[in-house]
Amino acid sequence: MKTNLITPEGYRKLQQEHDHLWHEKRPEITKIVSWAASLGDRSENADYTFNKRVLRQIDRRVRYLRKRLPDLKIIEYSSQQTGKVFFGAWVEIENDEQQCKKFRIVGPDEIYERHDYISIDSPMARALLGKQVDDDFVVQTPQGEKVWFVNKIDYPSS
Repeated sequence: MKTNLITPEGYRKLQQEHDHLWHEKRPEITKIVSWAASLGDRSENADYTFNKRVLRQIDRRVRYLRKRLPDLKIIEYSSQQTGKVFFGAWVEIENDEQQCKKFRIVGPDEIYERHDYISIDSPMARALLGKQVDDDFVVQTPQGEKVWFVNKIDYPSS
C-alpha cells in the first residue's frame, strides 16, 4: 500500500498536472473529438478514434488525481529533522566499494520521471530513516544484505 505522504513541491506538481489536464488539454482534445465526430462515419475515422482514446486517458488521470490529492498529507520541513534522515531529505550514501548514491526520500507519487528520488516505501528509505551522518545501515536486497554508510544529509529550503 502506498504511503500518503508528499512534499510541498510534489503536491504543487500534481495539482498543476490536474489543472493543466482539466483546463487546457481536455478542452483541446474535446474540440478535436467533436470536430472528428461531425465528419460522419466514426468507425474509420482515425482522428476520432485516437483522440477519443486520449480523452479517456485524460479522464482516467483526472479521476485518479481528484481521488488522490485530498488523501495526501503534505510534509513540511521541520528544524527538528536537522542531522537525521527523515521524509524529504537529500541523502548521500556510500558502500564499501566506494559506490556513491545521492537521492531524495519522497512520497510514491513523486518518484516518476526522477532518477534521483526514491519512495519512502522503498527498502533503502526505510533502512535510512532516523540515521545520522557517519551511521552504517543494512538494506535487504534480492541479492542479500548490503551495508551502506551515510555521508551527508540535507533538507531543501522551502
